[in-house]
Amino acid sequence: MFLRRFEPRTGRTTAEVINFALWPIAVMTVIHRVVIRAVNGSVTDDFAPVYQAALAFLNRREVYTANFNSVDPHYLYPPSGTLLMAPIAIIDPEKSRWLFILVNAIAVIIALYLLLKMFNLALNSVAAPITLLAAFSTETVTNTLVFTNINGLVLLGEIAFLFLMLRRKDLWSGAAIGLTFAVKPILAPLMLLPLVRGQWKVFVTAVGIPLVLTAIAWPLSVDPMEFVHHTVPYLTESRDYFNSAIVGNGTYYGLPVALIWALRIGFAAMVAVSLWLLYRYYRNDELFFVATASGVLLTASFLLGSLGQLYYSMLLFPLVMTVVLRNSVIRNWPAWLALYGVLSADDWISHRFQQAGRAAEYLKPTLGWSLLLIVVFAVLVNRYLFARREGRLDRGIDPDFLVTDGPEPRPTPAKL
Repeated sequence: MFLRRFEPRTGRTTAEVINFALWPIAVMTVIHRVVIRAVNGSVTDDFAPVYQAALAFLNRREVYTANFNSVDPHYLYPPSGTLLMAPIAIIDPEKSRWLFILVNAIAVIIALYLLLKMFNLALNSVAAPITLLAAFSTETVTNTLVFTNINGLVLLGEIAFLFLMLRRKDLWSGAAIGLTFAVKPILAPLMLLPLVRGQWKVFVTAVGIPLVLTAIAWPLSVDPMEFVHHTVPYLTESRDYFNSAIVGNGTYYGLPVALIWALRIGFAAMVAVSLWLLYRYYRNDELFFVATASGVLLTASFLLGSLGQLYYSMLLFPLVMTVVLRNSVIRNWPAWLALYGVLSADDWISHRFQQAGRAAEYLKPTLGWSLLLIVVFAVLVNRYLFARREGRLDRGIDPDFLVTDGPEPRPTPAKL
């Protein structure tokens, strides 16, 4: 009888069994990615130039001295970002890198927790271990930790921004995204959301925080104008290496400039139509609208902008989570084929089929982002055309089975 106290609890329902099975796998995957993969590192080291810049800033030396003729990672953050990053150079590089890995891993976990809360999913639901395991199994989270860059914190800023905006905490929402702007403007397209929703207070802190940090950092920097004269021109260029945007891969494979622009304009038109349909027919379905539109905006910026890198796809997690909503645009196999392309950690380099394998590896994110935009566009346009044919545009464009059956019940949030 005494030993029965140590008997592990046995799952009695399918949900309990899934929870018991996935939680240890998810936790061990997180530990493996942080302690083994990330600490081992990679040839690609995004942390070293950041550490050297922070060290130079603290020692009143020039920061913006990168040689952009090399393909090594460069330091590209503005003075406000340098100010925020400066503390990492207080301790030695190895321990600082380990701490930075840990901070980014914790940031991803907090972001996933906020994402679950945003979709009203409980920690004791099967969604929690599935989300944690899936996220840390992706290329984007794995390489963010292995390369040791700041994207984990950017993800936290993004999801905190969306979470707080949906709850009408506008100043705090703006503060969350404003801190990311101080380092890199990758989330700038998301400012369209508070603009069309009339949440003007978001802009106060979203713009104010990076301006204040810049005002503080500028006189503390030895060469702040070199960021303008040396770094900004490089940021406006489209490089043909480590660039999965249309212009990057198009240039690498020697596509005509006219074809590259035709592709960019064509996808931009699809994005515009998708965003119009989302705003016109779904803006009152706030969670679906915000999560889906954010995914469309960011995917478009990765694909159509001057630089798109595969690990940016971490920022599409809110769009991926819409799969739990009945009217989600990604409840179909082409959407998940696209998500495989942008989230999978599979390496398609082949020693036997070298040319084909290299093309598959280099084009995987480009084709994935492209297919994802095509799927969203096709689903929304198809819904619109069916609703117009049936004369029910005034009642929205959701298919009949969504309108007549009512919404799916959502899990009750866990009491923490």
